[in-house]
Amino acid sequence: MDLKERKELERSLEAVLFAAGEPVPVERLCLGLETDRPSIDAAAKKLMDRYKYDRRGIRLVRLDTSYQLCSAPEYAAQVRKTLESRRPPKLSPPALEVLAVIAYFQPVTRAYVDQVRGVDSSYTVGLLLERELIQESGRLPVPGRPILYKTTKNFLRCFGLNGLDDLPPLPDLPREGEQAVQALEQAMEELQEEPEI
Repeated sequence: MDLKERKELERSLEAVLFAAGEPVPVERLCLGLETDRPSIDAAAKKLMDRYKYDRRGIRLVRLDTSYQLCSAPEYAAQVRKTLESRRPPKLSPPALEVLAVIAYFQPVTRAYVDQVRGVDSSYTVGLLLERELIQESGRLPVPGRPILYKTTKNFLRCFGLNGLDDLPPLPDLPREGEQAVQALEQAMEELQEEPEI
């Protein structure tokens, strides 16, 4: 691919991601832009570097196997102030607890979340589903077939993570009881430096 073709691919990628407004899977980009994955990855890397170097107001981020354009973190205050009426309220401590349990131990059932927290979590699970921070991921193959939950790409985007491997490590504690909940809360507080939720 010559320089002219690479520049054209970068511009096309930028236009598609801007128009999408949400993460676009690499496979879809390859099909739509009629190129291979290494070319898409190279064009995305070039755009990422350019946005950072030029200190632009936008960033190109990679979320697992997708790419998305988003605002630069250093302009979060301006974005928040300007669009505050559109922004839903921050997550409550119970919602953060439930989200932490699901994020670290996924896929899990609501009963497991209840067991770790020691209280009923049905309302909070419903709230997290509504905000698209978690999603159903099948059913546990036991009597009653309870629903399993896992985090979404929206969760990764809101907390500024590229993948679940970017979650802060948990100390070696039992997965049940008050200590585990405190460790999960602490880990999620580290992440919740004003996430865009």
